[in-house]
Amino acid sequence: PLFLHQLLKDLEEVKELLTKATRKRLRDVLMTEKHKLELEIKNQPPPKPKDAVEEEKVLLGGYTVKINNYGWDQSDKFIKIYISLNGVQKLPAENVQVNFTERSFDLLVKNLNGKNYTMTFNNLLKPISVEGSSRKIKTDMVLVMCRKKREEKWECLTQVEKESKEKEKAAYDTSDPSEGLMNLLKKMYAEGDDEMKRTINKAWVESREKQSTGDMPMDI
Repeated sequence: PLFLHQLLKDLEEVKELLTKATRKRLRDVLMTEKHKLELEIKNQPPPKPKDAVEEEKVLLGGYTVKINNYGWDQSDKFIKIYISLNGVQKLPAENVQVNFTERSFDLLVKNLNGKNYTMTFNNLLKPISVEGSSRKIKTDMVLVMCRKKREEKWECLTQVEKESKEKEKAAYDTSDPSEGLMNLLKKMYAEGDDEMKRTINKAWVESREKQSTGDMPMDI
């Protein structure tokens, strides 16, 4: 291992310096450092046999892929998250692990077609029961069952989603209808392509012209 290799190099250099050092104080410092390095080298874990390293690689899969696609549904008692993974039913059950907390869960699928798959949900909208939650392995799919602490309808899965929906709603839900329209136009302009930007600009210029000639009293 690289770390052990560096320690051995350090020790080599300290020994070399000891052969050249004549001052007692310097020799004492170098001797202390030599003992420290020897002890550290002695305490290094033995290198793993090549077979064990290969086996570990196989167990952990080639690399880790973050899952972003899922579907979800709910009943009175459960939030159900459906995650499609081809061939997941062929894995040993212990390769599909879900760790639940009251407001989150982590899914880890190990060594599926040479890769690991992970998915994390933090800040669930409402608390779930860790003991009552579980996962089921189906054909080409993992179903994560989050047991609701209270039997009530969730309008979305996470707190973040709720906040973003509320912000969007607040932007259009103003007491002044023209302000709501302005916010909508700004959003369309910000997210639109060049064609959309040209269209909005044209409408804006025309509305300003009409306003100045008195055809359009409302300030949009």
